[in-house]
Amino acid sequence: MNKLKSHTRTRAQESTGAIERLYITMRHLFNRGFYKPMGVSGESLRESLLTLRPEIYGSLTEEKTELQGLLYIMDRLPEGIEECRFINLTSDEGYKDSHFKPIIPLKRRRNCYRIDDEQMNIEITRGRSEIYDILTHLTFLFIESHKIMEQVLIEHSGEVIRDWKKLEQAVFKKGKLTQEEKEVTLTHTANFLGRTFEEVKNIFPYFATESNENRFFNIIYFMGKLAMEEVTENNKRLITFSPVLRERLGHHIHGEEWAYKIKQVLQKEGLLERPVHIISANMHSVMNTLYAEKALPTEFSKKKPLQVFEALSSPINTKMREKVNKTALSEGMIFIEDQSGTNIDVQIIDTAKIKNSPYVEGLADVVDNKKPVIVVMDYAFGEQAYETMDELLKPFEDANNIRHLLNVASVSIMGKAGILEGGKGDIMIPSAHVFEGTADNYPFKNRLDKSDFKNHDVNVYTGTMISVLGTSLQNRDVLKFFHNSTWNVIGLEMEGAHYQKAIQAAAKIRRSISSKVKVRYAYYASDNPLETGSTLASGGLGATGVKPTYLITEKMLKQILDTPKK
Repeated sequence: MNKLKSHTRTRAQESTGAIERLYITMRHLFNRGFYKPMGVSGESLRESLLTLRPEIYGSLTEEKTELQGLLYIMDRLPEGIEECRFINLTSDEGYKDSHFKPIIPLKRRRNCYRIDDEQMNIEITRGRSEIYDILTHLTFLFIESHKIMEQVLIEHSGEVIRDWKKLEQAVFKKGKLTQEEKEVTLTHTANFLGRTFEEVKNIFPYFATESNENRFFNIIYFMGKLAMEEVTENNKRLITFSPVLRERLGHHIHGEEWAYKIKQVLQKEGLLERPVHIISANMHSVMNTLYAEKALPTEFSKKKPLQVFEALSSPINTKMREKVNKTALSEGMIFIEDQSGTNIDVQIIDTAKIKNSPYVEGLADVVDNKKPVIVVMDYAFGEQAYETMDELLKPFEDANNIRHLLNVASVSIMGKAGILEGGKGDIMIPSAHVFEGTADNYPFKNRLDKSDFKNHDVNVYTGTMISVLGTSLQNRDVLKFFHNSTWNVIGLEMEGAHYQKAIQAAAKIRRSISSKVKVRYAYYASDNPLETGSTLASGGLGATGVKPTYLITEKMLKQILDTPKK
C-alpha cells in the first residue's frame, strides 16, 4: 500500500489560517479591552497580516513604504490619527453634544473626535465589521511606521539621518512651502521611503485636504516620530475599547432604533398595511430612475438617460440633483435622515403618488391602498447588514402596544463587489452566499437572472459570492482557491450572507414575513483583486459604475412594479 504523501501547506491554506487568527485575535483583544499594537499583545495581529499579505496593502512585507495602501487607509481613518498615541474605540457616548468637533473620514461615515494632542476617539455604531476594518488599517499603519523608523533612526545612537531632519523642518515651517521647498522635501522623503521622486510626487496631492495641502509630509513625519518614541523612549501606542462599547456591541441598539423609526413613519403615512419592497442600494439610483426624467425634461430631450445619470453623479451638478429631489418629495418620496447612529439614511416611496411615469403604468388597475411601497435603505457595512435587516423585518409594536406584521413582498440588494473573472463595471448575479472562514452557506432563488441583462452590452457572471470579513483582508491565493475550486465563487463582498441570514430567519423560522418573499441580489464590480493594479487601492470606479448601477436599478424596479418592457 502506498504511503500518504507528506502534506505541505499551500499559500491559500496559510492565508486562510491567517484570516482565522486575525478574526479570533481581534475578538480576544476587544474582550480584553485594550492592547499595544506594536507590543507583545499586538504581535499576533501583525504576524497574521504579514502572513496574509492582503492585495490592498501592496508591498507590506518589503522594506520600502507602501504608498497606495497608505492612501487607501488614510481615506478611511480620521485626519490627524497619525499624531495620536492613544486611540479609543467608543460607542455613541454623547460626544456630538460636546464642544468636540466631529472628524468624518473621506470614505467612511463615522464620527471621530480629537480629544487632545495625544488621543483620538472613534465612534463604532456599525458592529464588529467596523472594528475589524479599523484594527486592520491601524495594524498596517503601525507596521509601515516602524518601516520608516528603521530607515531614519541611526542604530543605538538615537540620532536620525539628514533626510529626516529636512522633513522635520518642512513640517514645522511657518507659512506656506514654496514649490522649490516642496520638491526638496519630497526628494529627502523619497530617499528613506525607498521610493522614487516621481512616485512620491505623483501621490503627494492625493493626501491633500482643503486645510492642509502638505498633509502627506505630516503623515509620514508623525508615523516615523511615534514609532521612534516607541523604540527609544518605550512610549507604546495604545488602542482601547470603551466599557460602553463592549457592553453594547451585538445588542442591535442602533439597528432597533433605526428600524422603529421607519415603521413609525410607515404607520403615520398610512402605509403599514401596503406591500413593502425593501431595496438596499445608494441614495440616488432609485430616486433618479423614477423621477429624473420628469424633473429634467430638457436634459433628457438632448441626451441619453445614461448621460444624464452620469451628470447627476458628478459633484458639480448640485442644482440638477436638487430638482430631482424636489420632484421626488412632491410625488410620494419621504426622506428619513438617520439619527440612530447606523449611518443608514432611508427613502420611503409611495408609488400611488407617482404621476405619469412609465414605471407605474402597470399599476393603473391596482387600487391605491394596494400599490407597492418602496423602502430604499443606504448601504450597510458588513455584519451591520444582519442587524438592520433583522430589526426591519421584525413585527412592529406601536405606541398603543398593537402588533403589526409587515407585508414584505420582496427584498432587493444591490452593491459593489470585487469580481474574480472580468473587470470593473461588470455585473454579478449570485445564486448563493458563502461566509468566509466558515462553511456557512446561503443558497437562494434569485429573481434576477443573467437573461435580464442581455442586449445591454455589459458582461454578466453567475455563481457564488463570498461574504468576507473585510475588503482589506482580500488575498490573491485564497481568492484563486475559491474561484478555481468547486465553490465556483465569482466575487466577494461584505454583506450578502448577513442579509440572507436575516431574511431566511424572518421568512422560514420566525414567520414574521411571508415565506414566499422574493429576493434579488445583483452586484457591480468595483475591482478585480486577482488582477495586478485592479484592487480597490488603485482608485474608484468613476463613471464606469454608473451604467451597471442604473441597469440593475431598472431591472429591480421593473420586477417590483411589474411594468411592461419599454
